[in-house]
Amino acid sequence: MTHAEPHTHAHAYPHAHDHAHAHDHATAHPRRWTALALICVAQFMLILDVTVVNVALPKMAADLDLARTSLTWVVTAYTLCFGGLMLLGGRLADALGARRTLLAGLALFTAASLLSGLAVNAPMLIGGRIAQGVGAALLSPAALALVTTSFHGAERAKALGVWAAIGGTGSAVGVLLGGALTDGPGWPWIFYVNVPVGLALLAALPAIVPASVRTPARLDIPGALLVTAATGSLIYGLVQAGDTGWTSTATLLPLLGSLLLYGIFAAVERASRAPLMDLRMFGRRPVLAGSFLMLVATALLIAFFFLGSVQLQRLHGFSAFRTGLVFLPVAVTTAVGAHLGSRLVGSAGPRTCATAGMTIAALGCLPLALVTPGTNAWATLLPALSFAALGLGAVFVTATTTALGLIEPHEAGLASGIVNTFHEVGGSIGVALVSTLAATSIQGHGTTGFTAAFTLCTALATATALTAPALVPRGKPRLTGGPHVH
Repeated sequence: MTHAEPHTHAHAYPHAHDHAHAHDHATAHPRRWTALALICVAQFMLILDVTVVNVALPKMAADLDLARTSLTWVVTAYTLCFGGLMLLGGRLADALGARRTLLAGLALFTAASLLSGLAVNAPMLIGGRIAQGVGAALLSPAALALVTTSFHGAERAKALGVWAAIGGTGSAVGVLLGGALTDGPGWPWIFYVNVPVGLALLAALPAIVPASVRTPARLDIPGALLVTAATGSLIYGLVQAGDTGWTSTATLLPLLGSLLLYGIFAAVERASRAPLMDLRMFGRRPVLAGSFLMLVATALLIAFFFLGSVQLQRLHGFSAFRTGLVFLPVAVTTAVGAHLGSRLVGSAGPRTCATAGMTIAALGCLPLALVTPGTNAWATLLPALSFAALGLGAVFVTATTTALGLIEPHEAGLASGIVNTFHEVGGSIGVALVSTLAATSIQGHGTTGFTAAFTLCTALATATALTAPALVPRGKPRLTGGPHVH
């Protein structure tokens, strides 16, 4: 999950959109810039906890005797709960107040980080990651609401620019910090480092951040639980296929169960007076296209971090820190691609940017599907993944710009919440798929598994590049000056 963000729209969650307009003419809070700094530190921890974990996976597996399936869930459990419950977190911020929801999410995330660091087995570690994801789903939308309501006019654009920059640097810092901590005091410290920061923020934020206005909001808890359970069942089936095969009962039952749960979710949302996700938004072609592009781009990027980390450390004998150094250019080129994409999408249009970005991603993946055992990692993996990430960075921008810039402004909040959900869930699905295809290699048996997984990545990027011209609408987006915010 990279979080290199485009510059298209200020409101990533529906409630933030509403609050922003309600408070446009409110008196500016005198300590708003201090509050912004603290809130950004909190958000930074959430972003960090994706890439920081990927680099530490092999050491975790060795110390806790984690099987491939458990190792996969260490990554996917966090993003699954983060994405599945994010829209509910936004509604809670409306109902309970953004400050209260942010503090609750931060407290849970901090406690869960301590639990994850203390883990002595797979259930304890995965349980900690689930709790981290729930905390993140509460914290992130509430934090954004506070940013959008604390600043107005030109100051809001600057504040949201700072917020967006957190995404661009988070993944880069994560790979280096993850490697340094894993090779230094040990992998538990990738979680322990959150604890003193979280406690300091919990002590400082109540005095700095103003209390938020609460607005009546219906909570669609059944919808949130259903969509999370459906995606969890899908991921379980995909991961299980690596051990029991695609036609086994253990694989087919959860996959069919996920379809059933998605169907029930759709029925519940249509019947609800205040649905968690307005499914009619998927009838808007820009939202459908943007969500699909975000799903694929995130799936590919997080798959790169997962596959590359295991391959470098288990196959090439790299240390965790050296692995972090390899991935630093990948994180940086993603941010560069997002920056270039934000410049080009307005002139060339989203359709051209999506097609070009996915074509670059496919060309970057292709060498990794063709490499032979013994190939130098610095000469193949690093340049190939960096080139692919350049294209994906542009696709992230295009996905959000398409969903938010080609629809009516009053629908942008709803669209943005949906796209952000697909952003998180895409990472979970991508890791589950490549983990299954690379199962034999992850377990230490040759390189054919890695080759199969990178072949899938190449095929997926190619197929998306070919379908983008038909899927993405024509036209130029309305760029409203604010950044899309994770």
